[in-house]
Amino acid sequence: MVCLGNICRSPLAEGILKDKCKKKGLNWEIDSAGTGRWHVGSQPDKRSIEVAKNHGIDITDQSARSVNSNDYSYYDIIYAMDTMNLRDLKAWAVDANEEGKIRLILNEIDNFPTESVPDPYFNDNGFEAVFNMLDKACDAIIKKYG
Repeated sequence: MVCLGNICRSPLAEGILKDKCKKKGLNWEIDSAGTGRWHVGSQPDKRSIEVAKNHGIDITDQSARSVNSNDYSYYDIIYAMDTMNLRDLKAWAVDANEEGKIRLILNEIDNFPTESVPDPYFNDNGFEAVFNMLDKACDAIIKKYG
């Protein structure tokens, strides 16, 4: 799960998918990262922590990190939260195999009206909407790959 700073969207996506996997008994390894390095080592944004908590998910154990070259070989799928991060991730891929692992998370939902999860960092009211989008996407991921 990849967004810009790894403090808002991708930690939520990580927490939601981990929670769904645990409930389904799936032994998947899920992580999140950012394309930027500003928040490396920080906890998720307090508003992401709060919206996750309101839905019974604890993401306080997460720590922001940046994407590294090992992620491309280690993970089967890399989900970008938006088209900007998708473009950056694809630019950093060294071959077609790595590039083929990168997908937009909302494209997992059939006929979803947008491709990008909006960044709620500057919009306090956007965190619940982002949670709901990611929750639907994670349901679709479980259905498709579980």
